Amino acid sequence: MALTSTIIFIYALLLLQVSLGSKALEINALVKPKGDQDGYQSLDPSLKVFFKVTDLYLGKTMPIYFASDRDSVPTRLLSREEADSIPFSSSKLPYLLEYFSFSNTSPQAKAMETTLKQCELKSEGNEFNFCVTSLESMLEKTRHFFGTVKPNVLTTKILSSNHALFQNYTFVEKPLEILASKVVACHTMAYPYMVYYCHGHKGHLNRVFKIVLGGDNTERVEAVAVCHMDTSTWDRDHVAFRILGGGPGTSPVCHVLPVDNLLWFA
Repeated sequence: MALTSTIIFIYALLLLQVSLGSKALEINALVKPKGDQDGYQSLDPSLKVFFKVTDLYLGKTMPIYFASDRDSVPTRLLSREEADSIPFSSSKLPYLLEYFSFSNTSPQAKAMETTLKQCELKSEGNEFNFCVTSLESMLEKTRHFFGTVKPNVLTTKILSSNHALFQNYTFVEKPLEILASKVVACHTMAYPYMVYYCHGHKGHLNRVFKIVLGGDNTERVEAVAVCHMDTSTWDRDHVAFRILGGGPGTSPVCHVLPVDNLLWFA
C-alpha cells in the first residue's frame, strides 16, 4: 500500500474511533505516543485534527492536517445498480478479496475487514448509524433520520491550489456556530470503492461550526468542525485525550472534517 493510502487508512480508523466513542476501535498501536509530555508532537501528523472548544476564536493558530480529495481514490459513490451487484458483507470477505485481487494478508484486506465489521454494528441508544455504498442509499437513510425536515449539508473546502497536507493554520474569521437539533456526519471508509460510515445524534450532544482558516503558505480552507460535548462514554485511552489531555467526560473534544466527509444537519 502506498504511503498516501496508508495515511488515509489510519485517518479513516481515527475518524471511526471519534464516531464510535465507547465502541471505538483499538488503534493504540497506530497512534501511541513516544514519550513527549503531551503525546502530541510524536503522533503522525495525519492524526492532528483535534482541538478544544476554547480554541475557537479569531486569531487562534494551531497545526492541522487536511487530506486533499486529490490524495484518495475513489472519488464518487457508485450507483445503486453498481453497488447492489457487489456483496457488502464480512461473511463474503474471501470472495471480495478474490474479486478485487487482494491477498488475504494485505493491508487492503485488513482495511476491508475493518470497514465491513464496523458497518455491521447495530445502532445503540440515542445514536443512529449506517453505511452507504450508493448516492441513493445515502439520501434515503438521511431522509429517514430527519423525517419531514429537509436537511442541509456542509463539507470542508480547500480553496487554494498550493495545498499542504500539514501546516499551521490561523482562524482568519470568527468561527460561526451552526444551530442544529439533529446532525448526521458521514465519514469515508477504507475500501476499494467509496463507502460512507454515517452516524447521527438526536439532541444537543454536538456543536457544529464553520471555520475559515489561513495557512502559513497563504492557503485558505473553509472547514467544518464538530465539537462532541459529552465524552463520558468514550474510551479512556482515546487518541483525543492523548493529544488534548483530560479524559472521558472532563471536557468537549472538537475536530475538523476532511474534505471528502459530509455533515447533514437540520
